[in-house]
This record gives sequence, C-alpha cells and structure tokens, in this order.
Amino acid sequence: MSAAPIVVVRDLVKTFVARGAALRAVDGVSFDVRQGETLGLVGESGSGKSTTGRILVGLEAATSGSINLFGQEISSVRGRVTPAAVRRRLQFVFQDPQNSLNPRMRAQDAIAEPLDVTGGWSRIARDDRVRELLEMVGLPRSCGDRFPHEFSGGQRQRIGIARALALKPDFVICDEPVSSLDVSMQAQIVNLLLDLQERLGLSYLFIAHDLAVVRSISTRVAVMYAGGIVELAPKRELYTSPRHPYTQALLAAVPRITSNRARAAVITGELPSQIDTVPGCTFHPRCPFALERCRIEKPKLREIAPGHLAACHLHETPA
Repeated sequence: MSAAPIVVVRDLVKTFVARGAALRAVDGVSFDVRQGETLGLVGESGSGKSTTGRILVGLEAATSGSINLFGQEISSVRGRVTPAAVRRRLQFVFQDPQNSLNPRMRAQDAIAEPLDVTGGWSRIARDDRVRELLEMVGLPRSCGDRFPHEFSGGQRQRIGIARALALKPDFVICDEPVSSLDVSMQAQIVNLLLDLQERLGLSYLFIAHDLAVVRSISTRVAVMYAGGIVELAPKRELYTSPRHPYTQALLAAVPRITSNRARAAVITGELPSQIDTVPGCTFHPRCPFALERCRIEKPKLREIAPGHLAACHLHETPA
C-alpha cells in the first residue's frame, strides 16, 4: 500500500508490577497502520493484543517505546492527558457492549457523551448528530430513548460503534468487537464496519482471536505471541503462505468441513510465563521445528518477502 502511515508504533513495551514481580505484557511491538486499511491483530488469550490497543488509546500507559499518531509523537505524554486533537481522531470499540454502556444512561445520551465532554455543540446540533449516528449504524432514530438492557447484544454493539464515531475519528481500535455475539450477528457487525470504513475512510486496528473474522475484514494481519509480534503480512499471503510455526499452527487449528491440506504439527503446552522470561525465542518450548539457536538467541522481526515479516530463525539467510 502506498498511503503514508497515520499510526507508527515502535518497540512498545508494557510491564505490570505486582507483589514484587514484573510481568512484561507487551514486549517490543512495532507496526504501522495506513489510512483506510485494517490491521488485524490476532493471538491467544494473554498474548498482549488487547493491552497494545489499550495503550494506543490511552487506557494504559506504555513503559517504553515510541507512539506516533497522525504525525504527533505522544509517547512523552502518556501518563498525562492525551492532547485533545489526538483524542478526537482516535476512538475505541469495546469487546463487551453490555459492560461498556452505562445501564442508567439512555442510548442517545451514551452516544452523545463524547460530544458533551468535548463541548462546542448546541443542543440542536447535538441531537441531530445523535440521530445521524443512529441511522449510520442501522438503528432507528426512535430507539434513542431506550436503555441498554432493552437492546440485543448486536444492537448494543451498534450503539458502541455509534459512540466511537461521534467525534468523526480517523482511526478506530476494535477490541474483540464481535466475540460476544453469535455467528450471524458477527457477520452483520463486520459488514457494518466495512461499510463505515468505505463511507468514512476509517482505519482500524481490529483485535480478535477468531481467524475467520480477521480474514473477512483485514488488509494486513499481525500475529502476536507472548507479548511480541511473530509474523506480519498482507492478509492473502499470511493465510495462504504462513511462515512462522505458530501462525501455521493457528491456521491448521481452524475447523474445516473438508481439507486436502496436510495439517501442521500439533502445538502442545501453554504460553510461557511473562514473569520469568524464556531465553531465546519465546515459542521454542512449543515449536516442533526448534533449533539449538532458537533456545539461545531471540529472533528479530525481519522482512522475508516483500511486505512479509517473521520472527523466526528458520527463515533467516545464513551469513
């Protein structure tokens, strides 16, 4: 893609300290997001993908690393209030709309809350914008007076999306936005997000663990494991030619009615402890192809084909 990145993340680290132990939830993550594209971020629970999204939107403070949003370096302001100009252009859609919406707040007021917080909207303009947003996400204007418990799960997520769009952002982080919905509703929400992206020119960071959902919406896909990105590639290339053993195992585990493809070796074990760091490659204790080098030296995320990056010694060119 030729568009310039609107989000540039370099060497992002987040360490949580509890009871004298340090847990590195995000470990040196780097990626770009370009205007109008969707970067899918996938991995097991505990891989650090949601923490990465929360750092970008300011819900968590980074321990170290560089975050450039819309040409403005904001790493230095983490821990303080993110500049208003950045907040307006960056929004978040939560995983569980039931818990992210105030049960005592009507839908129209939940959607209008960002407008009320930023100010500068007359009552008439505010109400007009709320009605516009309701229609934009496929809800009738008349439902604005209802409370969250009066909606279905899919409708509540539409309200969450409407709220995220209230300030006309450029970049939206979607943190598992369909994981709590049934399959038919998942497809509706994904189609809604795609339609809004085309109409409004939005860019997404789409965080999920469902590889089928990620494939349906993403432009490129980054695979996270134990706090770091192990593979990043255009969607088609990653799904047809995965290069990292962990990515191969994830795709091989996707259920299929019929398949003539040989399945990758079964991955056993669990994510390593991020308190006691594993020397070498974090995946080597579970990798069926691990070399002695993998147990000693941590691989770097390198470009192994145009636009295709992987952190794996198996694909490094010998010196």
